[in-house]
Amino acid sequence: MSTPSGPALPYRDTKPQGSADFYFATNATFRFLLRRLGEAGWRRYLEELGRGYFEPVNRQWRQGGLPAVARYWRAFFAAEPGAIVEVMEQPDRVEVQVKECPAIKHLRAGGREIVREYCRHCYHLGAARAEAAGLTMRLSGGNGTCRHTFALPAAGLAPQDFRQIEEARS
Repeated sequence: MSTPSGPALPYRDTKPQGSADFYFATNATFRFLLRRLGEAGWRRYLEELGRGYFEPVNRQWRQGGLPAVARYWRAFFAAEPGAIVEVMEQPDRVEVQVKECPAIKHLRAGGREIVREYCRHCYHLGAARAEAAGLTMRLSGGNGTCRHTFALPAAGLAPQDFRQIEEARS
């Protein structure tokens, strides 16, 4: 598939940005899965999605290291409508500072009731993807602003403290 020098997003799309209404579907899907499978089942779903569906990205990260992680997140958020994000590269980590989460913003603007676990999906999905690439991932903040950290194992990040991930509120 793609190599580290290939496109940052290993899938094709003909439009420059995604549709913000996708966030409505994501929120509704999370609500359904949480009710049907419970939080543990929802978490397993996200972890499997992170390892399986995102394998082309995970492969890019494994092969290209932290520069590939930074390149991916810059391209990803450039395609997200309304995102205000800064991607910072350090020798042992990449930090993605989400100053305005496009999903939370759009869900609020649309008057949707946001599932309280919404922000945790970024951790469960991101941690599975990072692990598949030989990295670690941590998340802090939430509810519209957060920080994702993707690091080399040698960075010695503390274990994820779930109290650092805020519940989403409408």
